[in-house]
Amino acid sequence: MEGSLGFLFLTFLIIPLPHFFIFCTGHTHSEVRCIDSERHALLTFKQDLIDPSNRLSSWTFDGDCCRWVGVVCHNLTAHIQQLHLRSFPPDWDVFTTQGQIDAYERSMFGGKLNPSLLDLKHLNYFDLSFNNFSASPIPEFLGSMKSLTSLNLSNARFVGLIPHQLGNLSNLLHLNLESSRFLGLYVNNLQWLSGLPLLQHLDMSGVDLSKASDWLQVTNTLPSLFDLRLSSCQLPFIPPTLTVNFSSLLTLDLSENQFENTLIPSWIFGLRNLVSLRLSENNFQGPIPVDLQNMTSLSHLDLSNNHINSSIPNWLYSFRSLEFLNLQFTNLQGTISSAIGNLTSAISIDLSFNELGGKLPRSLGNLCNLREIILSNNKWGQEISEILESLLGCVSDGLEILDLSNSQLHGPLPVSLGNLSSLTYLDLGNNQLEGTLPQNFGQLSKLETLHIESNMLKGVVSEVHFSNLTSLRGLFASGNQLTLKVSQNWIPPFQLESLYLQSWNLGPKFPPWLCSQRHLQSLDISDTRISNVVPSSFWNLSSQFRLLNLSHNLIHGEIPVILSASVIDLSSNHFKGPLPCISSNVYVLDLSNNSFSGSISHFFCFKVNEHKTIGYLNLGKNLLSRIIPDCLMNWNDLVVLNLGYNNFSGIIPASMGSLASLQSLHLYKNKFFGKLPSSLKNCTELVTIDVAENRFAGNIPSWIGHRCTSLMILNLRANYFHGHIPKELCALASLQVLDLSHNKLSGSIPRCVKNFSAMATNNISNDHLNSYSSFTNYGETLPLESALLVIKGNIFEYSTILQFVKSIDFSKNSLSGKIPIEVTSLQGLQSLNLSYNLLIGSIPENIGAMGSLESIDFSLNQLSGQVPSSMSSLTFLNHLNLSNNNLTGKIPLSTQLQSLDPSSFIGNKLCGPPLTNSCTTNGVKPNIRSKDTGGLEVDWFYVSMSLGSVVGFCGVCGPLLFNKQWRMMYFQFLDHIGYKLKSFVL
Repeated sequence: MEGSLGFLFLTFLIIPLPHFFIFCTGHTHSEVRCIDSERHALLTFKQDLIDPSNRLSSWTFDGDCCRWVGVVCHNLTAHIQQLHLRSFPPDWDVFTTQGQIDAYERSMFGGKLNPSLLDLKHLNYFDLSFNNFSASPIPEFLGSMKSLTSLNLSNARFVGLIPHQLGNLSNLLHLNLESSRFLGLYVNNLQWLSGLPLLQHLDMSGVDLSKASDWLQVTNTLPSLFDLRLSSCQLPFIPPTLTVNFSSLLTLDLSENQFENTLIPSWIFGLRNLVSLRLSENNFQGPIPVDLQNMTSLSHLDLSNNHINSSIPNWLYSFRSLEFLNLQFTNLQGTISSAIGNLTSAISIDLSFNELGGKLPRSLGNLCNLREIILSNNKWGQEISEILESLLGCVSDGLEILDLSNSQLHGPLPVSLGNLSSLTYLDLGNNQLEGTLPQNFGQLSKLETLHIESNMLKGVVSEVHFSNLTSLRGLFASGNQLTLKVSQNWIPPFQLESLYLQSWNLGPKFPPWLCSQRHLQSLDISDTRISNVVPSSFWNLSSQFRLLNLSHNLIHGEIPVILSASVIDLSSNHFKGPLPCISSNVYVLDLSNNSFSGSISHFFCFKVNEHKTIGYLNLGKNLLSRIIPDCLMNWNDLVVLNLGYNNFSGIIPASMGSLASLQSLHLYKNKFFGKLPSSLKNCTELVTIDVAENRFAGNIPSWIGHRCTSLMILNLRANYFHGHIPKELCALASLQVLDLSHNKLSGSIPRCVKNFSAMATNNISNDHLNSYSSFTNYGETLPLESALLVIKGNIFEYSTILQFVKSIDFSKNSLSGKIPIEVTSLQGLQSLNLSYNLLIGSIPENIGAMGSLESIDFSLNQLSGQVPSSMSSLTFLNHLNLSNNNLTGKIPLSTQLQSLDPSSFIGNKLCGPPLTNSCTTNGVKPNIRSKDTGGLEVDWFYVSMSLGSVVGFCGVCGPLLFNKQWRMMYFQFLDHIGYKLKSFVL
């Protein structure tokens, strides 16, 4: 009860009710007219304001200023007492329209504040919040407006140092300077606050207070303060003071400061009158402090985004006044006690993103005041019917928000779901729910947002399921196998703003009811088996979209409109004809894998002087042809450009070098020729260059190594590049994929390949290759980076796992010399292909150190010597080709090598498994070469025979030479043998 009274008191302070009625009606008293000097002061003030929507049109020279918009006069003296010049932003939720945002931007005042306001001697209330004064600091003269009791400059986009002159406003009760932390509003200290002894409400959230080490010392001297909000102020630590003077404090918000303190200071728990305590996102550690149990007046407790790492203490369930509890992202463990039913005042409970498990207690249904319960991203692991039945107590009458997403729930949706008649938001997404939607689902007439995406729902959904969903604005149901069956003339009872039905069965015809959705902004009906043309009535709605995804269907026909949605994915269809033009609003456009044909000059040169904001453009896998026009100067926001797999020809235009933000360039499989333009050296952010299978010629540009230092993928395969591999490429420390195969390169492999440090480790240095996967906030993810790579002798397209691939391919060139031993330092390399070259010498002896190798191809070279024994330690190796070289000797024994196909070793002088010829039969005698013979070859087989003869001779003759008795017996034996032979011959 005390908490509720505290918040009511705040409301009465911030919005003075007697004047609020006057402001809304636009006048004070029929007989009161404003004072001339004050009218002139306002007109002068207006001259310096920027008013794009003409909100102050009533402020005219001969008008009664007490009737002007935003002006409140005293109803007896006619002095101006209040200025309400706040702009009203829209509710920033998923359904905020671009039109609402634009209208808000147009409504904001800007310009500067004229000192004529000082002539308003009786002004006590001044509200300029939510405007745009981003070009100027807070003016110092405001500190001379001594009559002010309330000053609200929150979110008005002022910049720079907050003037200490505000400390002269000794009558101030309410000061709100809340700002975005990115706008640069800051202070050097807070000593000036000492001049505001009557201050009751102080909000400096978002202001940089990192230099204000005196923040607690100063605020502690304000005995009347009952509301202190210092959220996201970059405060480094909370001083561990022992005594506090602001015992009247009702609200304390120190959230989002990332304090160096690991424990919550004990003085906070001494604030027994606190009604609201917010300490989220501050890196606090340890269990919920036991001293908190004495703060029984709390109605709002937010400890979210800390490292609590414990269970919920039982004493917390005894907080009878607690209305709002937020413990999300706190590493909570264990279960929820049935004692949670004691939180009888609870309105909102958020325990999401923790490690809680077990079953939800049925006592939740006894929380009759509960309006919001968020339990997502935990491990409940129970049937959805059990949870919904536990909520059928008195809570079911008023529950408005229920979030159980990503909670390992299973089972079918029960009929009892229809009894939660007050629901406005329901999220059951990312679970293992089965069956279909119950028909009484249509009873949820207040439901505005429904999330059931990424489940295992099947069956038919009909008009009955939507019969009473008149309030529905967002339906998120992708990733199920549901079939929508409605009549051709069906008009839904709702007007959606977001619709996601990816993987449903909506086809074969394009759903005509979509054309009735006049407010639709986000639409995803990808992979829904639609196979006919899009009706023109739908294209007429396209200008209202912010997201449009029709990909992975069989839709055909041409696109007759200029596309203008921020995110557009029409890929993997049968669209044909010329490319549609796009407006400057488009940010993501994927038209790949269609049948668009003809030139693209009209596309790139459309409104050639208009700056394009597009960041991702994929036109790959179409039938587009001719040249790339030299019109790319105004496309310099492009991050990803994919023109691969078309029929383009000609040279690359120099204007491509103006794409300074470009990170990914795909031109593979076209007919481009000439040299890579030197202007590309201006694209220093490049991460991927893929120009494979074209007709580019000349030397590989050395500037690639100098300028493109972030490069991770370089694919020049199947062109006509000649000359040596430039050593400058070795400067590309982030390189993970290097493909120079199928060219005319000569010379040796640079020994500096050891500098490819990203290939020398198994670590993923960064997630750059996947950093394009979320261009928007519309829930859309695209495989924004992909590459065609030859791995294990086959061509594969890598996309989602591309960041994990590390490969070198120099095959089918004229490279000579030895395989440099330095290549064995690349211990993270998975594929190494040096086949079809003129390489000589032996395979590096320590190749076994490359423990990540899965594929090796050294075939069709002139390599000699034996297969290194260390190769037997390559436990991940599953593809090896050493065929057609001059290798000799025995194949090392290992599980991997003997399991390979014998063709991996043919065309050599090798023996042993998996080959059928044994090393000890059929005259096969392994040749063994010395590691270092100075260029002479030694046959150790004959050496060993000679050594054996010597050893044998010494073994027999040695004793005869040094033992007289043995010598006499030996010669007697020979005489006896000679006598026998002589008798035999005779």
